[in-house]
Amino acid sequence: MPAASPSASADQIVERDHAYVVRNYGRYPLVVSRGEGVRLVGADGRKYLDFMSGIGVMALGHSHPAVIAVIRDQLGTLMHCSNLYYHSLQGEVAEQLAALSGLQRAFFCNSGAEAVEAALKIAKGRGRAIDQAKTEIVALENSFGGRTLGAIAVTGQAKYREPFEPLIPGVRFVPPNDVAALEAAVGERTAGIIFEPILGEGGIIEVSEEFARAARKLASESEALLICDEIQCGLGRTGERFAYHHWGADYLPDVVTVAKPMGAGLPIGAVICSESASRALGPGMHGSTFGGGALACRVAREFLGMLPDLIPRVKQVSAYFRGRLLELAARHGFVSGLRGRGLMVGVELTVPGGGFVPMAQEAGLLINCTAGNVLRMLPPFIITREHADEAVGILDSIFQNGVPE
Repeated sequence: MPAASPSASADQIVERDHAYVVRNYGRYPLVVSRGEGVRLVGADGRKYLDFMSGIGVMALGHSHPAVIAVIRDQLGTLMHCSNLYYHSLQGEVAEQLAALSGLQRAFFCNSGAEAVEAALKIAKGRGRAIDQAKTEIVALENSFGGRTLGAIAVTGQAKYREPFEPLIPGVRFVPPNDVAALEAAVGERTAGIIFEPILGEGGIIEVSEEFARAARKLASESEALLICDEIQCGLGRTGERFAYHHWGADYLPDVVTVAKPMGAGLPIGAVICSESASRALGPGMHGSTFGGGALACRVAREFLGMLPDLIPRVKQVSAYFRGRLLELAARHGFVSGLRGRGLMVGVELTVPGGGFVPMAQEAGLLINCTAGNVLRMLPPFIITREHADEAVGILDSIFQNGVPE
């Protein structure tokens, strides 16, 4: 096989991938060469409307000029230094996250799964400091915490857990929005309650305010930590700074996990937590070689600084987009409704949805299917009404062809 080069054909790229890369991804048949704004460009030069944005990562779209500018500037200053030393950017980004969340401190890592791992250590460490038996975690059925061992232990989907069991013990799963089940699961041994305010991989399932407030009350009464996993739904995606802000200004978890959009394509995650919760991690109890690196933090500082101006845009364009999708639903009987908030969009079908994904790709729109029958879209925050119209037009066209076999 020839050496890698910019002129390698799409077939050569796929062949090399199949020959040398671990086959742990079910990839779609698309070789991407570059990204431009809200579009990805294939190796053949064809452009696709990217309404997955790297599964919610590219909130600013591809090749955003402000991101490129700060990366270029930071490359000439400092890319990385050990966490044995200080650099200015970690504290600046932590201060931004504190102001956005209402919490006090941040720990930096490289991904959402790592953030969940750190959050679990905080909960279990604090719990054991109260009582050696206080180590249990309550999580939600159909949830998704990530793919590391700790994260899949609190993932409420057996297909992800069972191949790797035994996992960490003491995890109890309850159905989303079942307050009675939650009350039965939480007790004196509970160290933490963790849930996504909107379950992403589980089918864009929204947690109700009643359930969220019951979780807050039970966590406080049992001296457990309330953990909101905002990796997919946080940092502007739903039209608020965090999805838990939809439950009122007085609602505040003890721990929040974030990642995806924060680095605008660079790997960075964080745990934001209360002062009290942060004390569970003393020097040497947790860490990350690359966590909070200067380059990733520089980009995160840029993104977080832009977020207050992006949120009104998300609200406006998502209201228009959702209105157009409701019109679409009225024209096609197998579309049963919409899920999610803001630009975290699920089109719920009464039929299996996986076959529509390659049809949409062929027509120039990138989406995916979750929970078997929910077409998920996580478009960049910078989309316009025209992009929304284009996406709805493509969906309308493929829906007219009927349900794929």
